[in-house]
Amino acid sequence: GINAEYGRLERDHGIVCLSAGEAVRLFMVQFPASSLTKEMESHLRAGVTLPDALVVEAIEKIMLSQQCQTRGYVLDGFPNTIEQVKLLTELSIIPVQIIELTLSNKDVHWRGTADRHSPDKTLPLHDSAPILDVKLSSYKRNINVVRAHYEKEHRNWSTLEANRSKWLLNEQCAEYINKQLLMVQTYLQRRSTGMAASIYGLCVTPNECSSRLGEFSHYCPVSLATRYELIDCSEESTLKYTAEYRARYYKMAGQTELDLFLENAEKFVAPAAPNRLPENLPRCVSKAEVKQMFPKELSFRGYCPVTYVLGNKRYEALTPGSKDHVALFADELFSMRDETALEVFLRQPWRFSEIPLPAKLPPAKISQDVNTLPMLGYMEQSVAKALIEAMTSCSDFKPKYPYVNAHKSALLYVAYHLKAHNPKATEYSREKYRKKLEKYKQHCQLIKYLGDNMNRRYRPDSERPIDFNYKMDEFLALKNHPLPSS
Repeated sequence: GINAEYGRLERDHGIVCLSAGEAVRLFMVQFPASSLTKEMESHLRAGVTLPDALVVEAIEKIMLSQQCQTRGYVLDGFPNTIEQVKLLTELSIIPVQIIELTLSNKDVHWRGTADRHSPDKTLPLHDSAPILDVKLSSYKRNINVVRAHYEKEHRNWSTLEANRSKWLLNEQCAEYINKQLLMVQTYLQRRSTGMAASIYGLCVTPNECSSRLGEFSHYCPVSLATRYELIDCSEESTLKYTAEYRARYYKMAGQTELDLFLENAEKFVAPAAPNRLPENLPRCVSKAEVKQMFPKELSFRGYCPVTYVLGNKRYEALTPGSKDHVALFADELFSMRDETALEVFLRQPWRFSEIPLPAKLPPAKISQDVNTLPMLGYMEQSVAKALIEAMTSCSDFKPKYPYVNAHKSALLYVAYHLKAHNPKATEYSREKYRKKLEKYKQHCQLIKYLGDNMNRRYRPDSERPIDFNYKMDEFLALKNHPLPSS
């Protein structure tokens, strides 16, 4: 359980393991004459629960001790509510790593029962089954908010299954701790030598990161210097590719760019950076924003400049843009064909914004209701594809239904195929006619089957195929019903 894991951490790594109650008792023993101790004693003598503010203040004082500062500490079961989280944050107490051990209610009660009957237990505690239910209910009611806060702000929450073996849990906890310590030590070592250092895993909040961004804001300085591309990293919330240099934060597009920045950050930032961040930056524009900008029109006559440039400026590369993929650059609106083209434009807008429109343009597309078209045009726009597929399938299969001529057999096959693949019909109706089409095919194949297995000489039953008589009876039965039911 948790106590056993704490014992192994304290024994193997020398970490100080404390709970909120132990921190309060330790503070009252070490500082009996302090005003905080007297205030806590007044609450305890009155038989009431200590306020969270007093508990957090006692925890802070204990954590400032030389033992906790030099060896590190583990805080057991605290904070449990978002109010306690806020109190800790106000005092700048931010856990470097939070490990949650999950266990089912059944296992919690089983372990609680075993603990109550343990011979090593000396003091009676409030750990009966009803008390455990109350504690579990309170924990589940508050833990989701606490977990969401730390995952969003500090990204330092990890979950382990407590019903696994103690050796595996010990190994996983040690792995988390060693990995975190390595990141912190690497950061401090690089900072002390004036080099750039990654801040991943240091619990930096998004607001703090935004307030300390360098001259490139959310854009990758390495991509701008090496490829002259604007890569917006504002959507990267984990700070996995963010580094600190000269007390400023710089976001990178990926691991390759981060490695280059950490190797020699000086050549990617001012004053040695080869390219500065442009004053005019592109951004995506929604449909609502485009409407608010009316009567501003789309540049490049609404065609996608990316597909035109990447298509070697050929006439065939003139593709209409989509209103769902619009970008604003230099006070002009550009519409792109799809999301990929929009991303390419945002990386190098100057490459696509100044190209002239060709003299010859494709004819404008005019929407027209198919119901107003003549019969031939209506069929071409509505049922041509379905008819072609049905006729192609018919020509491949070459149906001949028993006792029906080839012309009528082909018409029946096309009709069943259209019914079985009608996109406007219900799934039940399509499935119904798919089965009928399959049955129709089986009947059509009776003629070929019987022709392959019959000759002029009579053959006894023992020499016939096993299903010959059945198919012959089925073939003869169709004589009285030459046409299949619709």
